[in-house]
Amino acid sequence: MTGETKGWIVHVVDDDLAVCNSLKFALEIEGFCVRTYASSREFLDADISCRGCMIVDYNLPGLNGLDLVNELDRRDVKLPTFLITSNPTARVRRRAVDQGVAIIEKPLLGNQLSEAVRDSFCRSRPC
Repeated sequence: MTGETKGWIVHVVDDDLAVCNSLKFALEIEGFCVRTYASSREFLDADISCRGCMIVDYNLPGLNGLDLVNELDRRDVKLPTFLITSNPTARVRRRAVDQGVAIIEKPLLGNQLSEAVRDSFCRSRPC
C-alpha cells in the first residue's frame, strides 16, 4: 500500500460473521486496514473515518445496504461504496447506479474486490 493511502480504512458491513472475518483476513493480507460491523446501526454509531471506502452487504437487518448509503449521504459522509449481494434485482441495480454504488456480486471470486478497493483509494480524496 502506498504512503498516500496509508491510514485509510476499509469498512465492511455484513451481518454474516464468516463473511466479515474472511473479507477482513483477505483485505488485510493485501495491506489494508479493515474494520467490520455487524449491522447498519453499528456502523452508523461508530466513529467513521472519511478516509477509505465501504463494502456493504445489501441484505442487512434494519437498514439495507443502499438505505445505509442514503443515511450517510444525509449526514454528508461520502465514502466510495461497494455493494456485495447475490443476484441483485433490476430495482437494486438501478438504485445502486443512481446512488453511485458499485455492485460486486457474490460469490466473491479472485481479487476483484481488493482491486476495486485499491482503485477507490487511488481516486478518492479525504472528505
